[in-house]
Amino acid sequence: MSAVELDELVRTVNGTEADDEPLLREWLVTNGLGGYSSGTIAGVTTRRYHGLLVAALPAPLGRIVMFNHLSEMVRLPDGSTALLGGEEWVDGRLDLHGATHLQEFRLEGGSPTWRYAVGAALIEKRLCMLHGQNTVHIAYRLVSGPGTVRLKLRPAVHFRSYEGAVSQALPSPYVLTIVNDHCEVKSPEELPPLRLKLLGQRPAFTVESQKLAALRYRVEGARGYDSAGDLWSPGYFRIDLTPEQPATLIASTEPWDTMLALGPDEALQAERQRRARLLELAGSVAQSPFAAELVLAADQFLITPVGRAEHAARARAAGEELRTAIAGYHWFTDWGRDTMIGLEGLTLTTGRRSEGRSILHTFAHYVRDGLIPNYFPDGEREGAYHTADATLWFFHAIDRYVTVTEDRDTLRALLPVLLDIMAWHLRGTRFGIGVDPADGLLRQGAPGYQLTWMDAKVGDWVVTPRRGKAVEINALWYNALRLMEGWVRALRGEEAARPFAEDAERAHRSFNARFWNEREGCLLDVVDGEGGDDPAVRPNQVLAISLRHPVLEPRRWQAVLETARRRLLTPVGLRSLAPGEPDYKPRYDGDLRARDAAYHQGTVWAWLIGPFVDAWMKLHPEDREGARRWLEGFRDHLSEACVGSISEIFDAEAPFAPRGCVAQAWSVAEVLRCWARCS
Repeated sequence: MSAVELDELVRTVNGTEADDEPLLREWLVTNGLGGYSSGTIAGVTTRRYHGLLVAALPAPLGRIVMFNHLSEMVRLPDGSTALLGGEEWVDGRLDLHGATHLQEFRLEGGSPTWRYAVGAALIEKRLCMLHGQNTVHIAYRLVSGPGTVRLKLRPAVHFRSYEGAVSQALPSPYVLTIVNDHCEVKSPEELPPLRLKLLGQRPAFTVESQKLAALRYRVEGARGYDSAGDLWSPGYFRIDLTPEQPATLIASTEPWDTMLALGPDEALQAERQRRARLLELAGSVAQSPFAAELVLAADQFLITPVGRAEHAARARAAGEELRTAIAGYHWFTDWGRDTMIGLEGLTLTTGRRSEGRSILHTFAHYVRDGLIPNYFPDGEREGAYHTADATLWFFHAIDRYVTVTEDRDTLRALLPVLLDIMAWHLRGTRFGIGVDPADGLLRQGAPGYQLTWMDAKVGDWVVTPRRGKAVEINALWYNALRLMEGWVRALRGEEAARPFAEDAERAHRSFNARFWNEREGCLLDVVDGEGGDDPAVRPNQVLAISLRHPVLEPRRWQAVLETARRRLLTPVGLRSLAPGEPDYKPRYDGDLRARDAAYHQGTVWAWLIGPFVDAWMKLHPEDREGARRWLEGFRDHLSEACVGSISEIFDAEAPFAPRGCVAQAWSVAEVLRCWARCS
């Protein structure tokens, strides 16, 4: 079967749902650079990360909120007025109206679209972000109505880092420049100006500088952060809407000739054609609307990082492109672990093989002392390396890439890097990461660092340090050894491969002797830890079955998988700790300390459904339908949180409320990959 058509992908949220629903549901559009546009479907700004234009700017700037808010007022032919969204300023202060004219919100082929019923007028708004630019189009059209409708648009800004506190003082003064209906807002800081232009029938701009006080960011308050801050507005646009004459507000940090190179219709058509090509590339994988939506969701995470110009130049000189993956929106950058786990679903399942290759080459370039970066801090050119497992996931990602593409040239090019990585791990590298010569298992741990994927830390408190020999680290280590054995044998001969085979055999014997927990009928989470062996029932043990080369003896697979199914499995992933364990937390909420205390202590992680399905298929290779049922819970979730995407985490107990990042790369990647595998 072929891919579904783009026009078939329409996800609708009724605007008349319960009062809180439009505030809880969010939308997201990205630009392929790390920049984005995002907010609630109600038009109410609830996060510091929300903005109509969050621009991705070169280091050391990073992502900057350049266009925070837009108040949209309509005046009908009878003189009555109404607010389209949920907020407006009255005498310089923000007023939240209980009523809303939102009739419905739709995600049409990935494009957010609103319909408002204002009296007898039906008004449609559509948002489009140009790929490869920090440019956003906000288009309005009068679908039907009694006559001409006057639209008044008041932009408001507070240029700041997307991570910056909303309470920080406004830069002073902002400078407004208007030349031939071209509006520019410039701050005294070293930032590009925000350029604004309204296109349509008789557009006009009225200069009316205002400080708009006390915007309340509800989600930030609930998360324990500053939750009120000021914005500044230079004035307002006004324009007439008729069925024949739409209007589009363009906002950008690009030069004028770039931002205006495509008109509104051309820009929308170009983006639709780009998305249609993504579905074509995915082919039969995108044969259902659910999978096709995930293909478009996956696209949001694949980026060309704008801040690393010298590295981009080096990559191009080698015939590659600098490519990476944002781990999650709104606050993550690119993380090594997340990228390697998600690479198959994001690039190989979707038919974007060349981008998968570029990502592998990109991270190979950043290897230091046998480690790939844990993550790249926003606005910086170099990575942070405190991770024990990201580098081992690198081997997994290469294996998946080579298996799908049969690209032996890339494997041959990466082999020297892989050999160097193995040498560092065998003799020991940073953060106490290295093989214990006593048993051949990989140990890790350094005071003050969280090196596994369970990496929550508050101040000096490492919540789940897991120092010692962690179960998934050693499953990944054994898998890497076996992969190297096969690759080196194929490329350099039997003699060169023998040491990897010997190390793998030793690790296998030690793992099965040390990690089996007879009392629980599953695996220990950590052996030789700071407090001895840790018997906590966690999902990490599933990787001992799910990887290409499972380290666990097959006779114990059923017991481990049954324990995971019975104690950890939920409709939206696996719990990070089983109920009944001493540190179990059923909910992920509250301030930063409370949230991080629950982050890996019960909280459900969507990405873990991938290893669970893989392990299930190892035991039930013909039961694709049975494996797919573990994914069904994500169908309804596509209308929650960030419409059309999958959240990072969920509460550990019903109703499994979505939490954390509203759109997470490895969540989308693993659900899509497994859905395709089970088709």
